[in-house]
Amino acid sequence: MASQFLSKDESRSRAVKISAAGAVLPFITTGSATELHISDNSIDYIFTDPPFGANRMYSELNFLWEAWLRVYTNSQPEAIQNKAQNKGLQEYETLMTRSFKEYYRVLKPGRWISVEFSNTKASVWNALQTALGAAGFVVADVRTLDKKQGSIVGYTTATAVRQDLAISAYKPNGGLEDRFRLEAGTEDGAWDFVRTHLRQLPVFVSKNDQVEPILERMNFLLFDRMVAFHVQRGVTVPLSAAEFYGGLEQRFPKRDEMYFLPDQVAEYDQKRMLAKGIEQLQLFVTDESSAIQWLRQQLTRQPQTFQEIHPHFMREIGGWQKHEKPLELADLLEQNFLRYEGETPVPAQLWAWFEQDPDWQVLLKDHTPDNPPTGLQREARHRWYVPDPTRAADLEKLRERELLKEFEEYRQSKQKKLKVFRLEAVRAGFKKAWQDQQYRTIIEVAEKIPDNVLQEDSKLLMWYDQAVTRLGG
Repeated sequence: MASQFLSKDESRSRAVKISAAGAVLPFITTGSATELHISDNSIDYIFTDPPFGANRMYSELNFLWEAWLRVYTNSQPEAIQNKAQNKGLQEYETLMTRSFKEYYRVLKPGRWISVEFSNTKASVWNALQTALGAAGFVVADVRTLDKKQGSIVGYTTATAVRQDLAISAYKPNGGLEDRFRLEAGTEDGAWDFVRTHLRQLPVFVSKNDQVEPILERMNFLLFDRMVAFHVQRGVTVPLSAAEFYGGLEQRFPKRDEMYFLPDQVAEYDQKRMLAKGIEQLQLFVTDESSAIQWLRQQLTRQPQTFQEIHPHFMREIGGWQKHEKPLELADLLEQNFLRYEGETPVPAQLWAWFEQDPDWQVLLKDHTPDNPPTGLQREARHRWYVPDPTRAADLEKLRERELLKEFEEYRQSKQKKLKVFRLEAVRAGFKKAWQDQQYRTIIEVAEKIPDNVLQEDSKLLMWYDQAVTRLGG
């Protein structure tokens, strides 16, 4: 039938002949993604739509027609969560890691993998990201994928995900890996990674004439990617968050809270001028880390007094996680930001904000921060603002000291499980323990943390998995 069909369609026949004349023929095969019979560094691009945790029991659903065909799936390497097969989240992550390592092996350096993902559980999402990172991939973009046509499950199940996530990741080119081996653990190595990573990220994204913020270009995610790149290669992280943020400001042009390479920023500026506006990034405050990010966003836009920001903050913390230790707004401000007390010179951050106010622009023309106009100091007094990189580094050192002190309390606690704790303290403690090669400490404290918290926090999971690996687990 196929040969008759092809002979009737000459153009189709020619296309097949042209393909057949090439050196490489496409082929379809079945087997396990944990063991690909493909040469190293030979594939240009990979698209994969892997199993999503416990969403589907594929081999079991195939049982009826497999029994009829008398050919059965080997379910042992099937990457799913399944109680009957004794596969939990850890087993799922392990199998996904093995699969992604095979993808990494066969993909050419500098090339891309696209992963389609659909699951409502944060723990499964983190397991997938952890597997990608453990294999060596670097995530460059995550966005929703509108498939237009939904599945029957999507239409009939209230909790089903209606849109999938599309993850774009790349295999670092050989040049970066070679340079990193020489510069591992140094600031030069960290900034080399950032430059290479920025080169891989999209420069401009818009929808309906509105600029879409590219999260991967924002300081906190760039820092997370840099840390993960070092940790997954067993290398000491050479920069603190404040040092990293300060270095970004000094080394890379910044637009709309995003960082670019010098040759990228011109393209962004040109396209930005044609857009009607930029979508505001919506941050949900659920813990200390997101609260700090929210405050940073608010105070970057407008330095504010405690009285001004407090009612907005109280409205935002309605979704605070139950296990997260409650923190007062005053403490968050004191530990992460600066307050102007009316002295001179007026901080540059406050001066720049007043310069944007039409009522103050004329008054500021003949004055400087060292010689402010009458009334400015009174108007600016007691406003909280985002510190410059140097002051931010000093604040971070003080805050880290407090976090590590609290982490030590958790380590020494006789409680089998911590019910309420400061997640940032655990993150800081895990990082310090990993840097000091105290892997047993990470595992001991991790055992006191509720399983769902550990599995749903990508940072904790990264440190924990690395500690287990280092101890031969």
